[in-house]
Amino acid sequence: MLGNRLKELRESNGYVQREVAALLHVDTAFISKTEKGEKLLNEIHLKPLAKFYKVSESELKSIWLADRILKIVDKSNETANALKIVEKYFNLNK
Repeated sequence: MLGNRLKELRESNGYVQREVAALLHVDTAFISKTEKGEKLLNEIHLKPLAKFYKVSESELKSIWLADRILKIVDKSNETANALKIVEKYFNLNK
């Protein structure tokens, strides 16, 4: 999900992957894999990306967290139930 959003931002701003790679001090292959959803960015990359693309860091972090959650859960009924429990917990503790 984050990879798709970052690709969308990069293309809509007219940047190429090597420019983003230079910003983050990573190689272009890493950016390519990130945009394809094959690699996950480190949280420290979110702030410079948000500033670079002029979007909120909160938006990027929310998608980043969602990607991490999806990576560790499966698509079973138990997972759906667990996510409902977490949602209920957050709603009760606002």
